[in-house]
Amino acid sequence: MATKTIIVPEGMEFIRDELGYAPAVQVDTRLYIAGQIGRNDQRELVAEKEAQFVQVFENLKRILEAAGSGFEDLVEITSYHTDMRDLPLYMEVRNRYMNGCYPAWTAIGAASLCGAPGYFLEVKGIAERV
Repeated sequence: MATKTIIVPEGMEFIRDELGYAPAVQVDTRLYIAGQIGRNDQRELVAEKEAQFVQVFENLKRILEAAGSGFEDLVEITSYHTDMRDLPLYMEVRNRYMNGCYPAWTAIGAASLCGAPGYFLEVKGIAERV
């Protein structure tokens, strides 16, 4: 039987406690990461676009590290964009974190994210530790 563990990095407890879902779920060696948005530790939306993209990847990094993983363990990511013209900026920020270890990637255009204006990006992923 598979072992299932909820991953909740420090500072993200409100996601589990108030919003009712896990930031990530580890099943044996596979990590399923819920969509991450550009909110900082004070739960505030980072307004500037590039800084918001960086915050998304910092949030992913926190989850990966809490699970004992890193970006090199990502096997798939899905990014949701309110403006597909942001893909070059997204790829530039993403490449700062991936260090040449690229997962499979799907980019999807979305009319809105999080039910509120100002969100430009959401990224979810799957990581596998071998």
